[in-house]
Amino acid sequence: MAEQTAVMKVPFLWEGTDRKGKKVKGKSMAGDEAAVRADLRRQGVVPTRIRKQRKSMFAGAAKITTGDIAIFSRQLATMLSAGIPLVQAFEIVGTGHDNAAMQKLILTIKQDVEGGSALAEALAKHPLYFDDLFVNLVESGEQAGALETLLDKIATYKEKTEAIKKKIKKALTYPAAVLVVAFIVTTILLIFVIPAFEDLFQGFGADLPTFTRMVIDLSQFVREKGWYLAIMIIAAIAGFLYMKKRSRALRQNLDKMTLKIPVIGPIMQKASIARYARTLSTMFAAGVPLVEALESVAGATGNIVYEQAVLQMRDEVATGQRLQQAMENTDLFPNMVIQMIAVGEESGSLDDMSAKVADFYEEDVDNAVDNLSSLLEPMIMAILGVLVGGLVVAMYLPIFKMGSVV
Repeated sequence: MAEQTAVMKVPFLWEGTDRKGKKVKGKSMAGDEAAVRADLRRQGVVPTRIRKQRKSMFAGAAKITTGDIAIFSRQLATMLSAGIPLVQAFEIVGTGHDNAAMQKLILTIKQDVEGGSALAEALAKHPLYFDDLFVNLVESGEQAGALETLLDKIATYKEKTEAIKKKIKKALTYPAAVLVVAFIVTTILLIFVIPAFEDLFQGFGADLPTFTRMVIDLSQFVREKGWYLAIMIIAAIAGFLYMKKRSRALRQNLDKMTLKIPVIGPIMQKASIARYARTLSTMFAAGVPLVEALESVAGATGNIVYEQAVLQMRDEVATGQRLQQAMENTDLFPNMVIQMIAVGEESGSLDDMSAKVADFYEEDVDNAVDNLSSLLEPMIMAILGVLVGGLVVAMYLPIFKMGSVV
């Protein structure tokens, strides 16, 4: 029976008629066509056509994102809170997922749980998707008999951190996309439009303005050596990404530089503090000892500078230092954060105070990102105007010069 429920289900598109003779169509997840027919008959639908949904030739292999894990956490927490048994909850969530990779992951975990493994142990077999923080919290929930409560906290934590990431990505994606478009438009003008003006100017019999001459020389360079330049740029970017992935020292220097960039640096700092506070609150509320919690918190900050600082704090707390003092020693946390953590330590409500810090800084990041978008928009328009407008002016300068001579 367990083998039947673990069959991989795929999407089927169907058409048919309902009890009233009305034409209906839809989509069902099933192991084969016979299962779809049986399910439709139970619904009172007479199928006239059933076919397996094909993947688009332009669609790449589905990947599991952190957003998928966040949604999975919320679905599982909701079902357990409703009293649905764990294995059945995995079956419902897994078979109903559109992402085949996520479906396979969930059903694989379900098989391990059915085989007698603890949920934390089954999740730990997939470290690429479930980090130490996730596994430790689930383990704490299983040991305390409050798995649904801990899963709810995990889901909230994942949703909050994902919201911050999406907000920052959205703020940076827009200007990056506009600059890419500006680069493409400028390249097209240099390759196809400027040469037409160059041919026109050759019959003038007069010296061209310096600015116009510079633009024409740039156009010739792009046409003659553009491919070499493009290859060099692509190679440089690929090399940089390769080194960044494998060199922790490079990532650390980049994170340090990011924190010092005007406007963007403070946003990244606030985002790291928000993640620090949110993770600390979640771990401490789950009953995880502070020293052990700080180790998981370090990896969740999203910045190597803060990660190393939190690990330093962990070592100091392990020797008897108060968390407030350890935070002060890093010189990375604002006084307001330190004072709120101090109040939490004194009152025995560190989880609540950390959650308040996280709420405050998450809202602060939202506002800062909105302000950044408003600030960047006129700057981007100015850059576009200088690039495209400069090329246009350069091409019309000789014509203006001829007009003044006449």
